[in-house]
Amino acid sequence: MQNSFSILSVVSFLLIFSGSSPVAGLQQTSDLLGMDTYLEMESAGSPRISPDGGHILFTRGSVDKMNDRNQSNLMIMDLDTERIRELTTGSFTVSSPIWSPDANRIAFLSDKSGTDQIHMMWLDTRETVQLTNLDRSPSGIRWSPDGTRLSFTVFIPDTGSPLPITLPAFPSGAQLAGPAVVEDRISWRSDGQGYNRKGNQQIFIIDSELGGTPRQITSGEESHSNPRWSPDGMKLYFGGDLDPEEGYIRSNSEIHSIDLATLEITTLTDRLGPDSGPLVSPDGSRIAYTGYDQNENYSNLSSVYLMDSDGGNKRRLTQDLPSSPGNITWAHDGSGLFYTMGEEGSSNLYFVSTTGAISKITHGVHYISGISIANNGRVAATNSTFYRPSYLVTFDLDQPDNITTLVDFNEDVLDGVKLGEVEEIWTESSDGLRVQGWLMRPADFEPGRKYPMLLWIHGGPVSMYSVRWNWNWQNFAADGYAVLWMNPRGSTGYGQDFVNGINYLYPGKDFDDLMAGVDAAIDRGFIDEDNLFVTGSSGGGVLTAWIVGHTDRFRAAVSQRPVINWHSFVGTTDGSGWYRRFESMPWEDPVEYAMRSPLHYVANVTTPTMLLSGEADLRTPIGQAEEFYRALKVLDKETLHVKLPDEYHGTRSVSHRLMIQLYLKAWFDKHGDEPIT
Repeated sequence: MQNSFSILSVVSFLLIFSGSSPVAGLQQTSDLLGMDTYLEMESAGSPRISPDGGHILFTRGSVDKMNDRNQSNLMIMDLDTERIRELTTGSFTVSSPIWSPDANRIAFLSDKSGTDQIHMMWLDTRETVQLTNLDRSPSGIRWSPDGTRLSFTVFIPDTGSPLPITLPAFPSGAQLAGPAVVEDRISWRSDGQGYNRKGNQQIFIIDSELGGTPRQITSGEESHSNPRWSPDGMKLYFGGDLDPEEGYIRSNSEIHSIDLATLEITTLTDRLGPDSGPLVSPDGSRIAYTGYDQNENYSNLSSVYLMDSDGGNKRRLTQDLPSSPGNITWAHDGSGLFYTMGEEGSSNLYFVSTTGAISKITHGVHYISGISIANNGRVAATNSTFYRPSYLVTFDLDQPDNITTLVDFNEDVLDGVKLGEVEEIWTESSDGLRVQGWLMRPADFEPGRKYPMLLWIHGGPVSMYSVRWNWNWQNFAADGYAVLWMNPRGSTGYGQDFVNGINYLYPGKDFDDLMAGVDAAIDRGFIDEDNLFVTGSSGGGVLTAWIVGHTDRFRAAVSQRPVINWHSFVGTTDGSGWYRRFESMPWEDPVEYAMRSPLHYVANVTTPTMLLSGEADLRTPIGQAEEFYRALKVLDKETLHVKLPDEYHGTRSVSHRLMIQLYLKAWFDKHGDEPIT
């Protein structure tokens, strides 16, 4: 839906009503990070280095101010001359660029025609062909080894009904009501998409020059994902759960191969657990993949596995990693696999040999991601730090700590801007568990003064706050706040045992972890402990609502997109897996669900607490926040409920992201004090 007034008008309107205190609103001094900078910031993403290491494809993301959305275009850089060319232009998005084997062409996804479709571009002329014109967006594009074909997956809907009926004949031209939906699945909708039509992901192949009608490779009532070519182009390897009891068996999928001549499928793995992401070795003799054994953990970290291409000689390569590996890619000589991994807030590049020996390739307090490796060992990636948004870098595998910045789109925006300095915090929780966090000082920090502090809690809850740039936090620092973010138990980056800290106990001891972090921040001496605030979204919204029911130490709180009542949530969210986060079903032991629900403690709340929701949220439906809001109103507690139209569990429009920041500031400013000497 298009807004009837501009993003800048929205910002100006909210600033007028957000108060005039030094800790609220847009900064007028040019050396601080004001609200307007959000509209000017850009990002580098999706780096893909050419096979010979001479060129890098990447996307340039920016704000489309007129259409209230993000946009991205495709760029290419010559590493010898450092010349950059723009390959696409316009107000649309480009994603998933991938080189042809001979590096003369690229394939990518673009919504230039209105929906994501596969495009192919000749790099010497920039002539572009739209290869697909599908009703539904394709994904997972891969070149065949000889460059003549592209594989991809697309959702194919099922047109049948589990209970067919036939209406009597109506007159020609009669205007009938819409048909009924007859549902027989355990999950039938997805956040960000809405109602899911019945059907499955299937694999297709298309000519890489002419396009035309894609050839469907797989069929049936099961989904097939992430196809990868064998080096001879005769087979595709893919992941998928071919068991018809989809949704009822917990986290199960296997690796399969399909012969492209006969379309015969061979299942290569057979254990109970989610095996996925097959990666074929350069010589085609081995398959790497990720997974774990099915168990009753709240959440599981994946490991890297290896097997022969016929499914034999399976073995686990990585043991007890701090996080699940990502960006996995074979070494050119087949000696092992490179991967990125988050650990204690940072992300670096690692290597595991085919014998299981692990080595750390890059080092540092930074967040390296999007790794792409050329045949000559040249690496392209993006990097980010506390003080720098995503920027394009390169390095050589034989000199991995010599990281060279290639493109930083935000140098001009941040030039001369004073940012909040960050220090790392380690502290002990109530049971002696060591937990990590970071404390950002106000941008205009002066020794001897005390400042308000905002605790910002991550969602998931199984995720990791990191050392990456965060505009929201730096913008609060510009307004005179200190900002604290923590990784309580349940977070990734510290191993499976740390994740298991919330098994059947969420929320629970993670509350103690967060409070220990607040105490450690106060011990630094510059935090006004009578001027504390707290917010978080999703899992962070859960913990925010839990906090105000268990302590009165915060002056104000904003619970964004929370779960408030587990009993009502598990049957109305967009997936069925949340039942398994409890020891019993809600009809067996409703008390277990009540004891873990913030609603159970709402009568204890004395903190002014605002709720914030997307009206179309299917992950944590708006009814969850409404239960808390209504209870607070019945109890005559101070509260508001901010509802964002047409938003799911995240925010798609730029103006809504700015609104959220401004509503947070307005609520905290209303209930806080100015910084004191």
